[in-house]
Amino acid sequence: MSNIYLGYHFQVEPKELGSEILVAELGELPFESFIESEFGVIAYIQKQFWTENILEDLFILTSPEFVISYHVEEIEQVNWNEEWEKNFEPIDVDGLCHVRAPFHPKTEAQFDIIIEPKMSFGTGHHETTHMMIQHLLEIDVQGKKTLDMGCGTAILAILAEMKGAKPIDAIDIDNWCYLNSVENAERNNCNEITVYEGDASLLAGKKYDLIIANINRNILLNDMQSYVDCLLPGGTLLLSGFYTEDIPFIDASCVEKGLTYVKKFERNNWVSLKYVN
Repeated sequence: MSNIYLGYHFQVEPKELGSEILVAELGELPFESFIESEFGVIAYIQKQFWTENILEDLFILTSPEFVISYHVEEIEQVNWNEEWEKNFEPIDVDGLCHVRAPFHPKTEAQFDIIIEPKMSFGTGHHETTHMMIQHLLEIDVQGKKTLDMGCGTAILAILAEMKGAKPIDAIDIDNWCYLNSVENAERNNCNEITVYEGDASLLAGKKYDLIIANINRNILLNDMQSYVDCLLPGGTLLLSGFYTEDIPFIDASCVEKGLTYVKKFERNNWVSLKYVN
């Protein structure tokens, strides 16, 4: 039996942050798959679960911080594997880390990560994830207790375990990300990752040698004290999810809390920073 789907093509400004919030909100509704597009995101829902007022309670559609428009198309007999094969390409980071979908062939890369690409955020395609992978490839994480905050697909937690980090906590506030992270950890035979659904309030009383936080500027600034409180002496904090022009705000917050700047990566105006405690 084939299902009829509706595809919502959203044009989002600003694209990255707006798309992330939009997908998080749509994930609470019966939308079941998402694809990042050139202008925003495409969201799919089975027609049988659609209602005329399905979008009326979305906060982001009324927020003055975002400009969002959309059109809807009806699609029959969607072959999701074919859709993902068209929209998901393998990622190679510095020849050392290969991120691929289950339908891509295995390579000889030192770290071969399989991500089920139900949506392309957090798959390595985005500049911030790519740079965080670069940081992780450079540092020794053997035996380091690690936190992947805002874990998305858990790709960074998975790489950390492949490099010897343990134990690892992966946290995301979004239910879809929580479920997908559990699935991806299992898919990559990870035994040291525990996934939690929630926010920085889960960090009370915990301590880590390495904290990875790829979120966005406002959340990072809001939760920075929680990260610093959890970071052991000599520990490392990796941050991304913000633009070059946001560096002064992030840096001021880190330095004020006693952290020392070490290094940055830049990619298409996105930035990733490394600090030590």
